[in-house]
Amino acid sequence: MLMNTPPNLSELPVYKKALDIFALSQNISSYLNYDLSALREDGSEDANIYFTGDIIQQSVSLVPEIVNAEKERFSDRKYKHIDSLKRLTNMLYKNSYRLERSHSNGKDFLPILRNELKKFKKLQRHWLLTL
Repeated sequence: MLMNTPPNLSELPVYKKALDIFALSQNISSYLNYDLSALREDGSEDANIYFTGDIIQQSVSLVPEIVNAEKERFSDRKYKHIDSLKRLTNMLYKNSYRLERSHSNGKDFLPILRNELKKFKKLQRHWLLTL
C-alpha cells in the first residue's frame, strides 16, 4: 500500500468493490486465456486474447486511482483521478463486450463482470459525493 494512505480507505465500499473487480477480472482472464491462446488452423492467433490483458490492466488501475483521489488535497487534481477512474470503468465495460464475442466458454462469466461494474459505478457516484 502507498505511504500517506488514509486509514479508513480499506473500509470504503468503492475500494472493496474495486478489489473484487480486480479479482474477478483476473479469474475471467485466466479462464479465457486458456481457450484463446491456441493458434488457429492457419497459424494465426485470436485477436480477442489481447482484450483479456486489457481488462487486467484496467482493473489493476482502479484501486490506485481511488487512493490518489482520496489523498489529493486540491479539487482539480482530485477530479483528474476521478475522471481517470470513470474512463477505466467504461473501458472495462466495453472490453467485456468485446470479449463476449470471442469463441470461448468463459464468455459466460462476462455478464457477471458487467453486473459488478454497474454496482461499482453506483458506489462511485455515492463516493464522489463524499469527496
